[in-house]
Amino acid sequence: MLKEWKMDMPKLVISVHGGTENFDLSPKVRHTFGKGLVKAAETTGAWIVTEGINTGVSRYLGDAVKLYGTREFRRRYTVGIAPWGIIQNHSDLIGKDVNMPFDPQTQPLSCYLNSQHSHFLLVDDGTVGIYGRQLELRRRLERHIRLQKIHPRLRKGVPVLCVVMAGGPDVISVVLDYVKSVPQVPTVVYEGTGPAADLLAFMHKQTSTGRQLDPDIREDILLRIQTTLGLDKAESNHIFKLLMECMDFRDSVSEGQKGDVFRHPRWRLASSPH
Repeated sequence: MLKEWKMDMPKLVISVHGGTENFDLSPKVRHTFGKGLVKAAETTGAWIVTEGINTGVSRYLGDAVKLYGTREFRRRYTVGIAPWGIIQNHSDLIGKDVNMPFDPQTQPLSCYLNSQHSHFLLVDDGTVGIYGRQLELRRRLERHIRLQKIHPRLRKGVPVLCVVMAGGPDVISVVLDYVKSVPQVPTVVYEGTGPAADLLAFMHKQTSTGRQLDPDIREDILLRIQTTLGLDKAESNHIFKLLMECMDFRDSVSEGQKGDVFRHPRWRLASSPH
């Protein structure tokens, strides 16, 4: 990426995870998420990493880059990492050192790439139409970037920040991977945007006292998981365990009012204003 694409070493990686299907955001949340993220990336020299497709959270990020990015930044540091097997007409992209014409919208209901991303890594494991096949490469890439030094004289590597909006069960597993890593990856959860984000936010509030959950609250959470994610009882119990594991890494979190930044770097809940 540095040698072939001549990209600058990032000072920060903002890894955006969430819903891959389209979901509604209020204008306020869209503005807060988009402008805040893009401006933060510009001022820090960050790379923003998403799934790169033109639906869900990746589409909202693309819209934000178009609306709030400067000319120099607009198409420079936004990297989409997507499964090769879900992209419509992906064979049209094959080529080396040539400009390949690509019409991504020949079938409007198909999955296509978001044009506001500057670079794409398309992960091919031989499967077709299956999401999630890119996640392992994405995790390994981010871990590798974290080992790189921002400056030869500095000991610290490139920091990574996780941002969560909406999302399904796989997003909860991703968040657990981030908060368990050493050092921990700070995670921003946008409450009120959809299933995974809302469940993480709800659990965060329910465990704020540090006490164990009583049986009634546990049953309420299990019912929420079944309802919001459409899972059976066994699958819901598994997700509940993952959520509880995530909460094991929130001991030093300080909760503030809307707009405040938590003092501890692991978590921040970004409330959706209604």
